[in-house]
Amino acid sequence: MFILDWLRGIIDSINERVGQFVSWISLALVVVVSIDVIMRYLFNSSYVFVQELEWHMFAFIFLLGAGYTQLHDQHVRVDLLYQQFSPRVRAWVNLIGVLLFLIPGCYLLISVSIPWVVTAYEIGEISPDPGGIPARFIIKSFVPIGFTLLMLQGVSLAINSLKTLLFPPCS
Repeated sequence: MFILDWLRGIIDSINERVGQFVSWISLALVVVVSIDVIMRYLFNSSYVFVQELEWHMFAFIFLLGAGYTQLHDQHVRVDLLYQQFSPRVRAWVNLIGVLLFLIPGCYLLISVSIPWVVTAYEIGEISPDPGGIPARFIIKSFVPIGFTLLMLQGVSLAINSLKTLLFPPCS
């Protein structure tokens, strides 16, 4: 169990650091959007590059922040029953959910997105809009990275659930 705890610690540490970095990108996004709004409404001017930058930053935050959100158990869920469950039943629900849904779903998205990203790099994909971001392939690379981080956090949750099931906390 020591190795699993060590692995869980590494995964949690990675997603914690990524989440802290993403929080700074969130702040930068607020600044970019504010500048865009000021330019649009005060100076009647807007740039495609800035609008695309907003979309790319949001995608970056969403993709890389998913593992961090899972780490802190902040994903939206309908938990009409879950909160009423004992820690042992919650561990079963989490373990089954991770093994049947989260890991296979992330694996599917990673495996489908990698060829898409490779193609984007090979052709040097750029924005189709004049004045847009010249390197669209860069943001596409964060799709498999983000889902890998989320899948790793699912492994951490599975380890924690397994630990709860094998070594229930003393009351």
